[in-house]
Amino acid sequence: MFSKTSLLSLLAAGASAQQVGTLTSETHPSMPIQSCSAAGSCTSVSTTVTMDANWRWLHTTEGYTNCYTGNEWNTTICADGATCAANCALDGADYSGTYGVTASSGDLTLKFVTEGSYSTNIGSRLYLMASESKYYMFKLLNKEFTFDVDVSNLPCGLNGALYLVEMDEDGGMAKYSTNKAGAKYGTGYCDTQCPHDIKFIDGEANVEDWTPSSNDANAGSGKYGTCCNEMDLWEANVVSAALTPHVCSVEGQTRCSGTDCGDGDERYSGVCDKDGCDFNSYRMGDQSFYGKGKTVDTSSKFTVVTQFITNDGTDSGTLSEIRRIYVQGGKVIQNSVSKVSGVTDSNSITDAWCNEQKTAFGDTNSFEKLGGLASMGGSLSRGMVLALSVWDDHAVNMLWLDSTYPTDKDATTPGAARGTCETSSGVPSEIETSAASSSVTYGNIKIGAINSTYGA
Repeated sequence: MFSKTSLLSLLAAGASAQQVGTLTSETHPSMPIQSCSAAGSCTSVSTTVTMDANWRWLHTTEGYTNCYTGNEWNTTICADGATCAANCALDGADYSGTYGVTASSGDLTLKFVTEGSYSTNIGSRLYLMASESKYYMFKLLNKEFTFDVDVSNLPCGLNGALYLVEMDEDGGMAKYSTNKAGAKYGTGYCDTQCPHDIKFIDGEANVEDWTPSSNDANAGSGKYGTCCNEMDLWEANVVSAALTPHVCSVEGQTRCSGTDCGDGDERYSGVCDKDGCDFNSYRMGDQSFYGKGKTVDTSSKFTVVTQFITNDGTDSGTLSEIRRIYVQGGKVIQNSVSKVSGVTDSNSITDAWCNEQKTAFGDTNSFEKLGGLASMGGSLSRGMVLALSVWDDHAVNMLWLDSTYPTDKDATTPGAARGTCETSSGVPSEIETSAASSSVTYGNIKIGAINSTYGA
């Protein structure tokens, strides 16, 4: 619902680039997935992950001078976007030492705060790779996506997000001649928040009108944002979880400026649906379903299944429903059912359900305006990239996920209560110290025909 990028990067080193540096070798950690047939037979696919460009060290092509330090550009090296792209190089990553990312037996663990030799790193975002130079493209109409997750070490204010975005397969390398780094180095990010903190967009540095953040030592915002369709399969911590499709009126990664970005008071005038249509069990009235000791017990690992149902049961049909199933302790657990007055007693997302929810909560229905599930299905048919991340929220402290939000509403107001966290929780300056050792672990990713990837 809010930016996953604006708060997270290296404190000391720079971040993002378009040329390729040679000071640190780039070796992608292994994270194999499985592809499953209708009969439930699964085969392994050799995939890896790469670190998003926004986290990487950005320095001069001929030396060690930072092009970006803290939350500011070196305006001598980066006088404008094109010059910066020519002068600056994006280097390889020390995944465990700098970023707290470790891969083991198909699992990927992301640590929240990592004290490295030269910097303190906050959070991370990685993408699944099909090869050294291309992202793995997921086409999930009439398919399901399954993964294991452990959020037991992810408290209030943090978000372990696993989601799909309609990025270019090569990170924009073919489209933009100034992008020499491509997918190998994690370029080309976009999402429905149209984030302005991405340091390189369309092969150029986002230096124009760059404004350092007032409450984040690492982030700032430039003139441009980068937009695309987004399917939030999983945004969660130990308290709350949300499943949320977001749609845009544009296809693929698109640079925005002005009203099209939907910033501030123009939130509902932009090309993307920033709110989405979210299914958060707590928000939908079932407060006993998800959490420590609850039906889905977040004190231990569990499996999350998301099914993309089409109107005619074919891979070329129109997306008509998104279903959620959990598996834990050998038991298949169907998603919780809506218990909100005015909303159908349902445990899945449909256009009709979204319309009822928006009305019941008094929310603006930009999801319907921008095409709803049919629009989301178009993106799923074209192909989307998997992002795996952990982040904190300098905008509203993640209260939209796990607390009462907006904070000026009573918790009894329909849609306001989203979890049990205090409205005073999630302040980044506090949790980056008190919850520094937090982490999330993802693994056992499977894709395949409906009901082929899981079982008791």
